[in-house]
Amino acid sequence: MRFAISFLVKCLFSTLLLVFLLLTLPIGAATSQAAEEKKAAQPPMSFILVRSLLCQENCPEWISAEGRITSDTPARLRKILKKIGGRKLPVVFRSEGGDVDAAYAMGRMIRKAGLETAVGGTRLKDCPVGDTRCQAAIAKDGSAIGYTYSSGAYCFSACPLAFAGGTSRVASQWAFIGVHQITTVYNKVRVSYRIEYKIVNGKKKEISRKEVGRKVAGRSSSTKLGKKATAALTAYLKEMDVSEDLIGLMMSATPDSINIVAPADALRMGLSTDMLAYNEWPGMPLCAPNAAADAVCHDHPAAKAPVAAEAPGSKTPVSEAPAQNAATDTSGSLPKTQPMDFLLMSNGNCQEECTQWISADGDITPDTPARLKAVLTTLGERKLPIVLQSNGGDMDAAFAMGRMIRAAGLETSVGRTQLPNCPKLDPRCETSIAKSGPTEGEVFAGRAYCLSSCTLVLMSGTPRIVGYSSIGLVRPTTAEYTRFFVYFDEMGVNAETYETMMPATSTERGSIILPSEALKLGIINGIIPYDEEPGVHVCGPEAKESLRCPRKAEAEIVPVAASVN
Repeated sequence: MRFAISFLVKCLFSTLLLVFLLLTLPIGAATSQAAEEKKAAQPPMSFILVRSLLCQENCPEWISAEGRITSDTPARLRKILKKIGGRKLPVVFRSEGGDVDAAYAMGRMIRKAGLETAVGGTRLKDCPVGDTRCQAAIAKDGSAIGYTYSSGAYCFSACPLAFAGGTSRVASQWAFIGVHQITTVYNKVRVSYRIEYKIVNGKKKEISRKEVGRKVAGRSSSTKLGKKATAALTAYLKEMDVSEDLIGLMMSATPDSINIVAPADALRMGLSTDMLAYNEWPGMPLCAPNAAADAVCHDHPAAKAPVAAEAPGSKTPVSEAPAQNAATDTSGSLPKTQPMDFLLMSNGNCQEECTQWISADGDITPDTPARLKAVLTTLGERKLPIVLQSNGGDMDAAFAMGRMIRAAGLETSVGRTQLPNCPKLDPRCETSIAKSGPTEGEVFAGRAYCLSSCTLVLMSGTPRIVGYSSIGLVRPTTAEYTRFFVYFDEMGVNAETYETMMPATSTERGSIILPSEALKLGIINGIIPYDEEPGVHVCGPEAKESLRCPRKAEAEIVPVAASVN
């Protein structure tokens, strides 16, 4: 029998009780997020559909994704993907990171939609420098006109996980990809309930429960990945074809620091699929297999070295000009080829800690190894890097040069050496060459080239590195085949992979090798860091001892993953 409840204290027996119960509970699942959770500098991520202002018609478009990744970011991304329909537009990220679970969701949405990703910032037309995505430049439909940039752009923390969703994943040498530990945050909340009981046979029985309030009662966090979080991260990376090695790099940086992923490591782990050349920009789509030579896209598949001409005394054809691809200057007349010479160079733009290198420029001829030997004899025990620029030449001479360089333990790279006051058509004019001692000058990776048998010399370096330069190799003739692959084996280059990867071109046309391919083959084993040029890794004999120029330190291939606060 049920009676009305009296609020009199004297009533000892009631059949119905109204109770307010306070419980302190951890609410919901723990949230995985980045260290920026403390106080994010970036606003939540927004998406803008941007069309390039650098063209008149058939202008490329991309989705600019900038800001902090929050729990509702996937919903915003889903909305813009629905808006573009089936169009395959690249997603260009600039983000300090954020919610890891949201990044997983974004990466899967991007992969399912078959979209490409890139690291880059977007500047909208007529926006001030301090507000590159100003609201005034965005139309009512959410679209805008602008352009992208690489220098200083970044994708940190959880952002690389969303970036990994791209079918093609690219970044420039001047952009940053960084990772660190995942922080799992546990929120404690004090929840108030109104609970109604009924007394049945002298016992309380709950008949209703209603939440009437909640208040944050504290929070805790942990950087230790539990079994569930580890399994989720491992499964996601496998799904995106990214090596589990990334987990080790993530866990070696505390949440308040960042491990910068070197370009070579990003390519090796599959986090990125290629590097953008110096004149390619984030948001530029991947070239189709049948793309025209002038198509606005990156990684032109048909980039070949020009038809070759016989160099003096050569046994292997040599291209008349550098490969005309994204990293080569094709404007105006090109300098005439000449037999390779060697110059001892010194950086002309420094006061202290000046670097030195050996500039090797010109066609490889039968007597080139003798010239190289004379230079190395003059240097004695000094280990200076050799910076190559050549169309190639005599294959046997290249073999000899490579073996000499490997025996001496020297670094090789590709670069344009510029002497002061020399005209473009004569970049090594005699008037600028020092009569004694090193010649002052500068060296640049952009628009440099090492083609045909020059690449055989390049692969002998310890280390062997490239920046934004063109490298190319031709298939050997039947008579050259055995010697060619014996040399490959000596230099630790994978001949079997080369056979599979390289197209079946004739010896008269060299194939341009992308940095990602060259790394897989072992032709190179590093990428020149964004803030360096070829040949500047080893300090000259007059340099003062310092952290940058340790006396006995070996040249680094790429910078050690650094922590950035």
